[in-house]
Formats: sequence, structure tokens, C-alpha cells
Amino acid sequence: MAATPYRLSGKRVFVAGHRGMVGSAIMRRLSGEDCELLTAGREEVDLRRQEQVEDWLATSRPNLVFMAAATVGGIFANDTRPADFLYDNLAIETNIIHAAHKAGVEKLVFLGSSCIYPRDADQPMTEAALLTGPLEPTNQWYAVAKIAGIKLCQAYRRQYGVDFISVMPTNLYGPHDNFDLNASHVVPALMRKAHEAKLKGDSTLVVWGSGLPRREFMHVDDLADACVHLAAVYSGEEYVNVGVGRDLSIRELAELICEVVGFRGMLVFDASRPDGTRRKLLDVSRLTGLGWRARIGLEEGLAATYRWYLESAPRLAGTVSE
Repeated sequence: MAATPYRLSGKRVFVAGHRGMVGSAIMRRLSGEDCELLTAGREEVDLRRQEQVEDWLATSRPNLVFMAAATVGGIFANDTRPADFLYDNLAIETNIIHAAHKAGVEKLVFLGSSCIYPRDADQPMTEAALLTGPLEPTNQWYAVAKIAGIKLCQAYRRQYGVDFISVMPTNLYGPHDNFDLNASHVVPALMRKAHEAKLKGDSTLVVWGSGLPRREFMHVDDLADACVHLAAVYSGEEYVNVGVGRDLSIRELAELICEVVGFRGMLVFDASRPDGTRRKLLDVSRLTGLGWRARIGLEEGLAATYRWYLESAPRLAGTVSE
């Protein structure tokens, strides 16, 4: 349901995970607002430690919390580090949500992931599809943790009457993404591989999987704007999908990234590698009904991300740069 607008003016706003891709985007979006931004790096507060989180929130007393902190990664990272993905994310969300309630936080925005939906959910996926079928095995650990976070926000709303809401972003990309090939998602992985193949003069570029699965991609600055919008206008137990409402195949994505990067070689698809879910497209009708639509086109967003990568590559460990 819509609510009386939550006004940011004069508020103390804690962005958990402010150094990550999503958290830094929310920080950029909030920088022009009349609010005080609060942050806590891991050297100050380990979000996996309940006592540290409770002490920090009790002292800092934020009015609004954006929960962008998480352990994230692509198929390879999910498959090889299941305990990390499950434990870290459960601990982070449990600690922050409970401590926010204890500290009297006025509003909390929990960020989930579209991987919460069943592997074979009808497309586009509506919010009602949650828990209607088996999860995709390659990212089930992360999905289970995010589902728990949604349910935790709903439980605290029901029991304590707190204004904690959840948003479910689609696949994201943008500045401050992770370009480590052992932990990255598809966009930064393909962008780095295409860039390095261009520098080395390679004639081919290997892409994991068949290239047939379809995915939706949103620039992280659009997500940040949507989160701030929803914090202001939405208050309800049901979570809200956040996406662009359009998808493309991994082959089409790889071709577009190669065009942006300037790699002119041939794409080779390694079908021995997992594809993951065959399609993931969010139904964003609830979001549009609340007055928000994505603004950044995919080609525009990829070009901006590549420019950021070129500027940042020298300080990204193990990254080849020009």
C-alpha cells in the first residue's frame, strides 16, 4: 500500500554496505538530499556480529536504514562457497533488522534479489511467485538467505508494527561492481574478459554456458533511485520487484558488451558450463503503479560502466589495463 510520504529532510540515514556497488550507488543518490549519511566500515563494525551491530545502532540512532550489505557473487562463487553465502547473509540481515527494531529505527529498506524466485517460475515473475516451486540449485544458498530476510521484515512488521519494507532488484551492474573472475556476475566477467581479449589481440572469447538463457539487467544508479523513491512512498508487508521490465539473451548481452568494449573477435560458448535459470524477468507492474520507471538504457549503462572500469582497472587486483 502507499503511505504518507516519508520525508528525508533532516533524517539520519544509515547505508549498510556503503562501499559496495549498491551501497555506493545509494550514497550517490542521497548526496543531494537534505539528510545526514551514516556509514560503518568492517573495521568499525562487523555486521555479522550481533553485539557490535546493536551497540553501533544504539549509539548512532539512525532514522532510516538501507540494507545493501551482503556477500554476493556469480554462479562459481555461489557453487564453491555455499556456507559463506548462507551464513554471512543470514547473520547480516538478522543482526541489522533486530538491532534496528531495538534502536527505534523509523524505516528500513531491505534489499533482496530476484534469485529468490523458483527456477521454473512463470515469466515475467510476479511477487506472488515466491515459494511456489524449487529454487535454482546454483544460487540456492543466497536465495534462501534473502527469502529469510523478506520474512524477517514481514514478521517484525506484524509483531512490532515497524515500517520495514523489502525490495527485490533484478540483475545489477555499474560502477564498483566486482571484476574478479572467480566471484563476479556475468556483466563484469564478460566486460573484463572482452577487454583483456582485445588487449591481447585474441580472435575468440569464451562465454560460459549456451548463451540461450535470458536475463534482465538494471544499472545500479536506477536501483538506488528506486530504493529512495520506495522509502518515500511505500509502506507495506508485500515486497516490491525492482527491474526494467525487459530482458535479452546472454548471447545478445555478450555481443553488446563486445561492441561497447571494441572486441572484434568471435564468441565461443562453452556449453559444459552451467546456464543457471533459463529465464529471469521481473514483473514490475507494482513498481510502476507506485510511480517509478527505470531511465538508464542498457547500452548507455554498459558504456558508462566500461569507462569506470578503465579508470579503475589499475587498482583492481589482477586486472589487465591499458
